[in-house]
Amino acid sequence: MGGIRGKAGWLAKVTLAIAGMHRGAVMRRALWIACLIGQFPGALAAQGDCFPAAGSREARALALVSLPIVFSRVEAPEVPTHRLRFGLEAARLPRVSDRLATPTVCRPGKGPENINLLPGLLRPRVALAIGHGLELEGSWIPPVRVSQVKANLFAFALSGSAALAPGGLTVGLRAHATFGVIHAPITCDDDALRDPASECFGGTRSDDEFRPGTMGLETAVGWPLLGGRLRPYGGAGYTRLQPRFRVNFTNSGGSTDRRRVKVNLDRAALFGGASWLAAPGVELTGEIYGAPADGVIARLAIRAHP
Repeated sequence: MGGIRGKAGWLAKVTLAIAGMHRGAVMRRALWIACLIGQFPGALAAQGDCFPAAGSREARALALVSLPIVFSRVEAPEVPTHRLRFGLEAARLPRVSDRLATPTVCRPGKGPENINLLPGLLRPRVALAIGHGLELEGSWIPPVRVSQVKANLFAFALSGSAALAPGGLTVGLRAHATFGVIHAPITCDDDALRDPASECFGGTRSDDEFRPGTMGLETAVGWPLLGGRLRPYGGAGYTRLQPRFRVNFTNSGGSTDRRRVKVNLDRAALFGGASWLAAPGVELTGEIYGAPADGVIARLAIRAHP
């Protein structure tokens, strides 16, 4: 019996020792995690998603850069007479000021984001008449990198036009949507990587994602001049903006920031312009398009039919 009790006591001591070692390992792991959090608080805190208010700088900057991406008509309303048309649109990109580009909600204390990367936007268009005054229009900007920016954007629209009187006013109604993704070094560009005062210093160039989701309705009225060769027009519309931004930056310590910024915005739009029949089958259009809450841009478009 004494031998059994001795063995039992020995097993109990071994069990307690193993339990103590396990508790010690857990405590050491907890201390290690706490030290890690204390060493890199900014890197870990930056991982939470951000939902800025509609009046914040972040939301206003996203709305401004979405302005030229909205798939507006850039054409006087007209009852389609040609089944297939091809076009090319050019839009001036608005410049975002350093003040507006400096975040105050999602990343307070950081300098201006690298937003003004391109001076303009080129977008091909193709339109297909489907009868009864209706026309489908689509566009695709392929993923070709230009000045560190790579866009893969799609846009679609359905429009209907009706002449109120022969040779008189024409009214058009149009629904449109744009979606896709733009990759660019917005958070940390090369200059920020070389700046010792920047939180980007020593990291890798960011490859951030901007998804400018837009959808809306617009109506326009046009009228003919100079025998129909010149057609001025004006209109108004409503656009729902759902821009989504995601950081993709790895700092000098190897920590990757994948924070998302999400905001939903409603915008009224006003526009006006004129379409000019420059040659048989070739039409040129200039348009001023603006959202009173954001700004104004200029668009040019050329269209031709086979």
